[in-house]
Amino acid sequence: MTLLQLTVKGGFMMIPLAICSFIAVAILFERLLALRKIQINTRTFVLQVKNMLLRDRLAEAVDLAKSTPGPIAKITAAGLAKHDRSREEIKEAIEAAAQTEVYLLEKNLGILGTVAAISPLIGFLGTVTGMIKAFMQVQSLGGNVDAGVLAGGIWEALITTAAGLIVGIPALLFYNYIQGKIEHHVFEMQVSSTELLDTLQEKESSHENRYNA
Repeated sequence: MTLLQLTVKGGFMMIPLAICSFIAVAILFERLLALRKIQINTRTFVLQVKNMLLRDRLAEAVDLAKSTPGPIAKITAAGLAKHDRSREEIKEAIEAAAQTEVYLLEKNLGILGTVAAISPLIGFLGTVTGMIKAFMQVQSLGGNVDAGVLAGGIWEALITTAAGLIVGIPALLFYNYIQGKIEHHVFEMQVSSTELLDTLQEKESSHENRYNA
């Protein structure tokens, strides 16, 4: 029996499962491509910005942050825009930019999680409705049905359960994988923002010491 024949045997519940599978694949490729585009050498970027600031090359640091892709560069640019403000104001600007970047990182991820959760449930629902139909057929025949006919109705009903698990399990695995990637970016954002704050404060203290001298 071909895959198409099995799909047809599964009944109308195979349609939402097929839709769920297409949605999961589309979101997976979209998120992987988006995460790949913002991949940079974070440590090198942070060190470059830090060295530029300590050498009073603020304009170059700003240009570097604006020309570099990714959330870390965005929050760095937000912090540099407030370089002449207090530490608290710089921190607030960085946190506001970080919230926006986290939202963009998690774009469509909730839909993927929903697909992973509901696909097995749709499969189970299809099995239940299929079993109901099978036993309705047994009743309509007055119980005069052999084991082969009953078994045929049951295995056809179970197709949707298998299909739901086939869609749901990979979707859940990919959801956790992408979530792990996002958490790594968030951690790097936290580390880099702290280093930026410390560098700006160090730069300001150095200027004050030279002024007092």
